[in-house]
Amino acid sequence: MTTSRSLKRPVATSISRAAAATCARRSIFTYNVAASYIAKDRPYDPSTHVFHFNPYNHVQQTSTSQRKRPSQRPDSGQDAFFVSRVGETGTVALGVADGVGGWMESGVDPADFSHGICDYMAAAAYDHGRTQATEQSETPLNDRQQTPPSLGARQLMEIGYQAVRHDRSIRAGGSTAIVGLLSPDGGLEVANLGDSGYIQLRLNAVHACSEPQTHAFNTPYQLSVIPPSILARMAAFGGAQLSDKPRDAEVTRLDLRHGDVLVFATDGVWDNLLNQELLQLVSRVMLATGAWQPQGKDAGAAVAVAPFSVLKKLTDGEESGVGSTGSSNTVTLQSLIATHITGAAKAASVNTKVDGPFAKEVKRYYPRETWHGGKIDDICVVVAIVSEQPPDVAVKSKL
Repeated sequence: MTTSRSLKRPVATSISRAAAATCARRSIFTYNVAASYIAKDRPYDPSTHVFHFNPYNHVQQTSTSQRKRPSQRPDSGQDAFFVSRVGETGTVALGVADGVGGWMESGVDPADFSHGICDYMAAAAYDHGRTQATEQSETPLNDRQQTPPSLGARQLMEIGYQAVRHDRSIRAGGSTAIVGLLSPDGGLEVANLGDSGYIQLRLNAVHACSEPQTHAFNTPYQLSVIPPSILARMAAFGGAQLSDKPRDAEVTRLDLRHGDVLVFATDGVWDNLLNQELLQLVSRVMLATGAWQPQGKDAGAAVAVAPFSVLKKLTDGEESGVGSTGSSNTVTLQSLIATHITGAAKAASVNTKVDGPFAKEVKRYYPRETWHGGKIDDICVVVAIVSEQPPDVAVKSKL
């Protein structure tokens, strides 16, 4: 069950010193983010199929020509992801997209669309407010706006979608998409279109999760670029090509707490792992590393969020206490969770003996079908761990 949270609109007015002091005493939320991924036809190696992200450092932007080369993409197949800070703010934008494989029948690489929209969303988030800041530097002080316009999750999806539509190198294709904006005041806004999704884990429980958007079984909502030739063929012979819009995305707003774990993933995860299985996996890592702490013998599943200092780099396997992922390199807590989820989803996808969520859905809609086991698919996971800095720490960090 999700909780609604109204967004605060920026006010371009001066505030009193007392109000400013009150604002300064508020906690500041930061987000530790990592991603892991693997294409369905590739063996998974957690030491290489992982991406570490620090949104508070300068982000190296790749050129347009580099983005278009498949060799420059992560080994995630038709799945794609992005993580970026939003302008000069403390907000972090992240998301995943799952290319629609059916376009291969038309000679189109579905990865072009999914990777393209993620690249464009990352660039738009990173550049947000920068152009305006440059223009305002040449504007008289009294005429300047105090705060750049806010950026919404659905708006960011729209920007990425329109950029793909106008990219002549992407002649056709489609994908699902989910976009999250994590703000420094502890708010999360999510725009979800299709059957990728997110889950929010808190205190050893599933606090919130998304519901897939589908037109029919195994037919998710999807953004599309449809070339004129296909449109003409449909007009002549009938038929239809799905083409939903960012405005169709479901928008959810949530409040975050220190120690929350957010998982954004494509259907390669959700078709193979239940929410409770994800909870068990994440809880095992958080408890073993001390990020979540039991409250005593009689506390049952209740846990307490450990101090911010536990969200640190851990030596894989040796210090984590949850087993090695095949790498002797230093990893972060968030990357440890991301690689464990990806590894578990990959193992479940090729398991022919245990029916996963997708197999159960097949039996529900088509009782005579004999589908068993998991669903082999590309897998992409982005994990964010929420950290709340107390007011005194937040103020000192700015001095």
